[in-house]
Amino acid sequence: MRRAWARLSRNRVAMVALLFLGAITLACLFGPFLTGHAPGRIYPDLVQAPPGLGTHPRPEAVAPALEGLAFRMRATAQDIAVHDGRVRLTLVASAPIDPRALGYLPRSDLFGAPRILERGEDGRRLVVEAPVRRLHFLLGTDVLGRDLLTRCLVAGRIALLIGLVATLVALVIGIVYGAVAGYLGGRVDAVMMRGVDILYALPFVFFVIMLLVFFRAGLGLILVAIGAVEWLDMARLVRAQTLALRRRDFVRAAEALGLSTTAILRRHVIPNTLGPVTVAATLLVPRVILLESFLSFLGLGVQEPQTSWGALIAEGARAIESAPWLLAGPASFLVATLVALNLLGDGLSDALDPRLAERR
Repeated sequence: MRRAWARLSRNRVAMVALLFLGAITLACLFGPFLTGHAPGRIYPDLVQAPPGLGTHPRPEAVAPALEGLAFRMRATAQDIAVHDGRVRLTLVASAPIDPRALGYLPRSDLFGAPRILERGEDGRRLVVEAPVRRLHFLLGTDVLGRDLLTRCLVAGRIALLIGLVATLVALVIGIVYGAVAGYLGGRVDAVMMRGVDILYALPFVFFVIMLLVFFRAGLGLILVAIGAVEWLDMARLVRAQTLALRRRDFVRAAEALGLSTTAILRRHVIPNTLGPVTVAATLLVPRVILLESFLSFLGLGVQEPQTSWGALIAEGARAIESAPWLLAGPASFLVATLVALNLLGDGLSDALDPRLAERR
């Protein structure tokens, strides 16, 4: 492993991919706490706000927002002026204005608590001042007014969780199943591999739809569906490696010493298959993430209030003409993560192949 790590560390592309994956993992874990927006926080006055480094609300949007809030108060907004982060306006109505109606201003998420500067004798005229909040949306907002960056980072948690857990399940089942089939051989091997062939013949989407008939769609169902299918390739890989190892001298020596089948598999067969298995696992993670995104895109994946990159891409595809950034944001996260995982897998493949290292 030390030699493999030394070879991997000399592969600059693989190391950059590894650092990027570490950065995206940290961003997904801790980033939502630093964006200043809760994942489910809705800003009704900032629906489909475009991405950028500027603050919201934009100067040209302050007056329309105040006019809408004044309409809710059954008043008319006049003499609107913004200066030094504070807005001053005059509210005029045909009936006395209840000061409690000013609560619409802080509830809009655009303005702070208001302060009455002047009040007419009949109460039908109020001069009000309120701070204008500074909101940042680096990737814009979605169709409901939620911060897209925060939702992309939260969706990354789901994608990485599914990728790691489903890959772990596939590794455990595939390694044990393939090692037992390859080591025992004969009829046991034939029966076990025919079962794998039968599962291969079952269409995956049809299998997921059948699960949805009996169970509720959600994260748990996705983990079960992907984990129940993705171990098949791993089982075949481990079986092929085990067939090559079963007649090696160290395995025959273990059999001559009277070690049990379980001990031989645990101490000699499975450890010698970990090289190819590690490479296959790094390539399995992006495939699982892409598969989950495909299911979420079809509406068969995680459901609200949870989200994933596939679900966000589906939402962005429906609004691509009016708000293309809704598709570009989550798609960029997904593509960059998949590319980094594949580059890391290629680097591990080279690092775990000592013959390739000797040729270099």
